Amino acid sequence: MSLVLDPAAQDLLFREAHTANTFSDEPVTEEQVQAIYDLVKFGPTAFNQSPLRVILVRSPEARERLVAHMSEGNQAKTAAAPLVAILAADNEFHEELPRLFPAFPQAKDAFFSERTSRESAATLNASLQAGYFIVGIRAAGLAAGPMTGFDPAGIQKEFLDGDHTPLAVVNIGKPGDGAFYPRSPRLAFDEVITTV
Repeated sequence: MSLVLDPAAQDLLFREAHTANTFSDEPVTEEQVQAIYDLVKFGPTAFNQSPLRVILVRSPEARERLVAHMSEGNQAKTAAAPLVAILAADNEFHEELPRLFPAFPQAKDAFFSERTSRESAATLNASLQAGYFIVGIRAAGLAAGPMTGFDPAGIQKEFLDGDHTPLAVVNIGKPGDGAFYPRSPRLAFDEVITTV
């Protein structure tokens, strides 16, 4: 085996992990979310820009507002999940670069003075961080139900501002009965990997 990660951890993070569609009633604590973030914040982003922003939707009133913007097939599971997170890209991430990338604090103005450049970089790098976040949820022994079936403009207006772009909504918790659909096929190594 070429991997150094314990096989049980490989299973937890990847092989046995599925997108969850139902959850138990067991709550997800602030301590669990803190532990997840404290792990995944070390995942790499360009210039260490770290543009992901996470809005935890806990209150019944906020949950109701969120569910109204979810696609019909995602509404019931979003309403019932113990915790829901809105993952968004901060398009003004460059304001933090002098602190986050002290090796080259001029990167803020040298590369990201234009809004279009920032939006492109924020979307790419926050999407990377969203992947880290999902793996972090799994590392905490929880299940994730990431979704992109929602009204982005509605969620932006309801929970964000013009400087933040919603990327995904993630239901989080312990899986419930019938949480997982059968595993879908994956592409084989030689369909994806090319050596030149």
